[in-house]
Amino acid sequence: MVQRMAGPEGISANTLSKEVGVSQSTLSRWLREARTVRSMGGAKKQSKGGGKSPRQWSAEEKLQVVLEAAGLSDDELGEFLRRKGLHTVELEEWHRLATEALASQKKRARKKSPEARRIKELEKELLRKDKALAEVAALLVLKKNPGDLGGRGRRHSHEERDLILGLVDEAVTDGARQHKACEVLGVDPRTVQRWKSKGVGEDGRAGPRSVPANKITDAERREVLEVVNRPEYRNRSPKQIVPSLADQGEYLVSESTMYRILHEEDQLKHRASSSAPARHRPRELVATTPNQVWSWDITYLKSPILGVFFYLYLVVDIFSRKIVAAEVHAAEDSEHAAELIEQACAAEGINPDQLALHSDNGGPMKGATLLATLQQLGVMPSFSRPRVSDDNPYSEALFRTAKYRPEYPNGPFDSLEAAREWVRWFVDWYDHQHLHSAIRFVTPAQRHAGEDAEILANRRAVYEAARTRHPERWSGNTRDWSRVEAVRLNPNHGKTASEAA
Repeated sequence: MVQRMAGPEGISANTLSKEVGVSQSTLSRWLREARTVRSMGGAKKQSKGGGKSPRQWSAEEKLQVVLEAAGLSDDELGEFLRRKGLHTVELEEWHRLATEALASQKKRARKKSPEARRIKELEKELLRKDKALAEVAALLVLKKNPGDLGGRGRRHSHEERDLILGLVDEAVTDGARQHKACEVLGVDPRTVQRWKSKGVGEDGRAGPRSVPANKITDAERREVLEVVNRPEYRNRSPKQIVPSLADQGEYLVSESTMYRILHEEDQLKHRASSSAPARHRPRELVATTPNQVWSWDITYLKSPILGVFFYLYLVVDIFSRKIVAAEVHAAEDSEHAAELIEQACAAEGINPDQLALHSDNGGPMKGATLLATLQQLGVMPSFSRPRVSDDNPYSEALFRTAKYRPEYPNGPFDSLEAAREWVRWFVDWYDHQHLHSAIRFVTPAQRHAGEDAEILANRRAVYEAARTRHPERWSGNTRDWSRVEAVRLNPNHGKTASEAA
């Protein structure tokens, strides 16, 4: 409508009003707004959004982009999208929203009836309850994250502060109030506000500058060591020594202080017949061919109801990065996981004792149904350490790739079937079109089928021929197109699996 009124051959708002049924005043206002936006854009001579992400642009900025793109040819449109940092799907979505907004203009202008007011009140009440449900769900998710982060007067490192702020922001985004999220983490809301205003930094407190008045003396320390090593006490623990001394009318130090002194003097070794407690890194898994090591996890997908989610089950082969199985369900359940893994093993022809399946420590991952299924299939389960997300980097990186695609909806999925349809599209795109950087920019399907070796050899030949034609353009070797022969999960040398990103 704006385009029909604009320009030297444009028709009047009055004429267009009679044709389309929109009031003359509304059409005139739209035309003024469009001219204002265009004039502002011409005066600033800068890209839209001021450096912001396109999803953060205002409605006026998005409308201006839609208007500018309306009269461009296909060739001009490609250049326009690259200059603005946009994808076609985003431009189409904005055009659809603008069209729907214009169509609903007359409907919003109608006077609300008593029934409409009653509906509005009910909607407010429903929204209030949805927010309460969303808050409960967000706090439940927050409780699954690393605990013991709070404590009055506790010093927090830069990494801990950054982690706490990220967890609080995520919970608030999902519908929780900030003070409730802080309560779950054991941090005062004013502390979080201070960190946000002053920036995340190291704790400036230097600790005590004077010796505590109640500190034991060196003579008392030597006496403790002499007593615990007497023949009658040398085989006892501090928990037995202190009461025994008290029975003789003698008190030296508390049990905790005695333990601390022995630890500092390297006299607190494990002496029981049982094995000493130990912390172990997850077993290193190495894949040199497809279907040796799989990684899987579950992530949340937003549904139309606040606080209620759909759950995406995703299994990826870490060697080829191919998604070997994916499903969306309305609940987290070990039986869904067992069915998914069983179908994937059948589709890939997995033999007993061939495959290792890695996951985190969630309930569905350790459910009895899934573990029994893995034992029946001859699949070896592998688990991350509790509260250590770095132990399962391939699934985490894959979830980020999925949720940062421009085709991923800004809002919730309309239904469970809509979520499943999007996941089917993503799996097909990821396996057959996505050139993965960690496997030398071939598709996961090509690497899974063993076609990557020939592709990379052809690329190497192209580069060598180009260097032969113009040797002055290369100061060293050509680009490395060698095949990645081994992929490691939780490598023992301590480095992270950066190739998963």
